[in-house]
Order: sequence, then structure tokens, then C-alpha cells
Amino acid sequence: MKGMVAGVSVQIGQKVAAGEPLVILEAMKMEHIVAAERGGIVKRVLVRANAVVEADEPLLVLDAAHVDAADETEHSASLDEIRPDLAEVSERHAFGLDENRPEAVAKRRKTGQRTARENVADLVDEGTFVEYGALVIAAQRQRRTKEDLIARTPADGMIAGIGRVNGELFGNGGTQTVVTSYDYTVLAGTQGTMNHLKKDRMFEIAEQQGLPVVLFSEGGGGRPGDTDYAIIAGLDCRAFQYFAELSGKVPLVGVNSGRCFAGNAALLGCCDVVIATKASNIGMGGPAMIEGGGLGVFAPEDVGPSESQYRNGVIDVLVEDDVEAVAVAKRYLGYFQGDLAQWEHADQRLLRSAVPENRLRVYDVRNVIETLFDRESVLELRAGFGAGMITALARIEGRPLGVIANNPRHLGGAIDGEASDKAADFMKLCSTCGIPLVFLCDTPGFMVGPEAEETALVKRAARLFTTGASLAVPFCTVVLRKGYGLGAQSMAGGSFKAPVFTISWPTGEFGGMGLEGAVRLGFRKELESIEDPKARDKMFQQMVELAYQRGKAINMAEHFEIDAVIDPAETRRWILSAITGW
Repeated sequence: MKGMVAGVSVQIGQKVAAGEPLVILEAMKMEHIVAAERGGIVKRVLVRANAVVEADEPLLVLDAAHVDAADETEHSASLDEIRPDLAEVSERHAFGLDENRPEAVAKRRKTGQRTARENVADLVDEGTFVEYGALVIAAQRQRRTKEDLIARTPADGMIAGIGRVNGELFGNGGTQTVVTSYDYTVLAGTQGTMNHLKKDRMFEIAEQQGLPVVLFSEGGGGRPGDTDYAIIAGLDCRAFQYFAELSGKVPLVGVNSGRCFAGNAALLGCCDVVIATKASNIGMGGPAMIEGGGLGVFAPEDVGPSESQYRNGVIDVLVEDDVEAVAVAKRYLGYFQGDLAQWEHADQRLLRSAVPENRLRVYDVRNVIETLFDRESVLELRAGFGAGMITALARIEGRPLGVIANNPRHLGGAIDGEASDKAADFMKLCSTCGIPLVFLCDTPGFMVGPEAEETALVKRAARLFTTGASLAVPFCTVVLRKGYGLGAQSMAGGSFKAPVFTISWPTGEFGGMGLEGAVRLGFRKELESIEDPKARDKMFQQMVELAYQRGKAINMAEHFEIDAVIDPAETRRWILSAITGW
């Protein structure tokens, strides 16, 4: 390489070690160091400063005399040495660490909450998190000093990065996951100019690489105090669009603790699952926005309390605190990470007595679910909403699947508007995320009557059929007891022939509508013609019994309207046959 000698760092007779700089050459405005290939003593120097040298031109001569090992290492840099440039970077990063923000940490302890960094550290596997945008600060340089912004607005109130989750559980290094967490200790977790840009960046990466996203959403919504950029309304930001576009492409997990209003709540609502602590308040507008709209003055605790948002279906899983919230988030993600190698299950013979012999006696279908699927594998979603339907993620032999079950303890298992919405939403989630479905059917049909129709039941019930018809995953139906009318068909993708199989336990009973109603409607004249009330009731019971015998599971199987009547203890084997190979 042709270049100019910028400097010679040795003299004749000088002892040099291997790797020690000898000459500095300058070429194309860049400095190139010529170092000793081995230790020795400088015998001759053939160049001087500012001289131009050609490629392969000798620069100096070394005498290959022995150099002591101590001399060889004399000029080597210490591995622990921190240069000034690295020290500057480390100092800047340190401003955002919890150990250097004792006042902020103390405030979190007063409310019984963890810091944002503690939650992120608990979520991701140790040593795997890489943080994006850690050195940004709030866009408020026109109103505050840079030193103040560095100290008080680290990362502009948002911790964002990528880390692995559940590596130990699956033994495969875990799943790369995008994590974005608002930091309530920085400007109340509001959405600033810079953290909007960070979200854009992270959501784009999530889409490009197909990574799940976990969002810790606590914060007060939009921030009006940023001054560094010419923004009028800021309605052209892309974060909400980018995040919404991820729906149906990757799992989106929302975790909230404390207050979550406006834009923060909008992002939380886009998530497939919302996990929230009991101390949460979630609303599309906070107290300031409500008061500004002339709608009254409210404390933050009055807006969207957790018990209300759990009851109306906004919150899917309600937990005690941050620790439990992160644990549930990791557990939820696990269903989308694959099979578990180790699993246990209860004695399946317990299922033989799970449904009472008395066909009018209610039972707890949750006990059926816990017994049927792997131990400690069931995670129920939206338990506070749509009591007539149970939706849960579970496993059989370590394989993840979704469960939708009628709840005979509520309206006898009849499907109302809330139950329809709940089941349809869950069907869509499982279908888009590749999770097979198991329907546990015990329903007299859809809820009827003027009051039910006031809830727009026609449209809501129809969602079960349109969603079921578009399922892109294997699904199967097990009739535990009642399988009547359109409600039962909706628990089987629209038809008993739509699932991979439709089977029944011995307690199964079927009909185009409920037996009692069918008898009263179909034999009204005959019953009205009997004047004696006792004789009329006796005839009615006999007709119901005949209808029951006609609609018994065994008779249905004889006519091949269902695929089989099975020993309940064999249910797991049937389900495995439907999902094996998927």
C-alpha cells in the first residue's frame, strides 16, 4: 500500500515486543499502524516522517534477538482498561438504571409496583435483552437543559428491545420477543415524540422477523410538552397503525399495572390478550381529558377500574400484582412456542362421573376441563365476561390447543350475546395463531326472548357461524350432555360434520330444539285436549321421555349423525388423533 509516513515511534537499539506499533502510515486520509510481527531490537530505521513510501518498501530492520516474556507483554493493553469514549457511553447508560434512580424506585415501592426495568428483566431470559434507543431523551431541549433531560427522562420513558423468553422451559434457547414498556417514573409513562419513534422501530422489526410482542402499557397517554419538533396535532404518527397491522400475524400480549389512559390504552386494546393487575385503571380518556370535554371531574381511580374492565371483557386475565402479571405473560407466550416434553394428567376415569346421571342436575364444567387436559396447563381467558362460555388455552401430552366449553351453571348453558362474542373472538385468535380447537358442547341452544334480542343477539350469534366456517386449524367437538339446535351446531363449526370428529359421552342428548319445548310446541293440541292437569303432566313427561330416547347419543350414532359414543376416559385419545401431525 502506497502512503506517507505519518510517524516513526521507535529508535535504533530500542527493544520492541510483538504487536508493538513501529510506524504509522497515512493513506486515503486514514492512519494504518505497522506493528512488529515478533519481538526484537531495532537495528536500522529506513524511513523518516512525511516520506512517501511504495508498496512492499522496507521501513526498518529488526534484529531477531531474544525478548523476555515480560517485555513481550509490556505494551499490550489491559483487558479491563476503560477508554474515555467507552466511559462516556457507560455513564450515559447508567442514568437510566434503577440503582441510580432511588427516588423513582421508592415511588414504585409505595404503590406496591415494580419498576419497568424489573418487569422486563423478569420477562426475558437473563443476559438476552438488547435495548434499542436507551440513550434518547425527551424532545424538550427548548424548555429544559440537556443535563436535566438526561437525568430525568432516560430512554424518553420507554424501554424497548428484544430478548428471549421461556428458554429454560422449552430447553431451546427461548423465543426472540419484542418488548416495549412504558416507564411510569418518567413523565408518567406518557407517549413522547422519541418513544413514538422507538415503537415504530420495534413494531417494524416485529413484523419483518415475525416476533411476538409484549407491551407493558402503564401510562397517561399523549404528551403535550415536547417542543423540539414542529408538531401541530401529531395525528400522522405511525405507531398505532403499525401495531394494529401486527394483529393476526404475531402474538400480541398486553400487560398493565396502574393507570393506563388514552393512547396507551388504545395500544393495550389492540393486544390479543390483556393481563392486568387489580390496581389497574384503564380508559380511552383520563381525568384531564374527561374534564376538558366538559364531562365532569373524576379521580383516576374512578375511570375504568379493573373490576369493571374484567366484567366487560377488556381484561382477559386479572392478577394480583406485577409478579403474577409477568408470570402469566410468559405462560401465555408458551402456548405459541410449541410442545412441552414433560406433562402429567389426572386419572381419566374421573370423567365417567363428571356429568351427573340426573340429566337436570348442573355440574362444574371447569372440573371437566382440569381433569381432561394436562395438569396445570389450563389458562382461562376472559373469565369475568360471558359467563355462559368458557375459553381457555390448555395442553394434551404437552401439545397446545384451545378449549371452548358451554357453562351449564349459567342459563343452563344457553348461548347469549356475550358468550357468542367471547367464543368467536377466541376462535379467531386460535385460528390465526395455529392453535387447534376443542369444543365441549352442553347447550340447549341460543338464548331466546325479547330481552335477549335487545342485545343484538342475531348478529352476535351469527359470528359463531362465520368464524367457525373460516377456521384454518383442526377442531373437534365433544358433546358432554346437551346438543340442541343451532347452538349445538355453532359449537361444531356450523355442522356436526364440520369438525374432524363429533363424538358424545353416554350422557349426550340431541334434538332440533330443547326436548320440553319441542314437545310443548309439537304436541300442543294433544296436550290441551287433556283436561285433567295430572294426566296432562303425565302425558307430557312420557312424550319428553320418548323424545329423549329418540335423541340419545347411541341413537344418534346409529344413524351416523355423530361419529361415535365413547367412554369419557378415552376422550384424550380421540383429541390426540385430531391434532397429531398438525
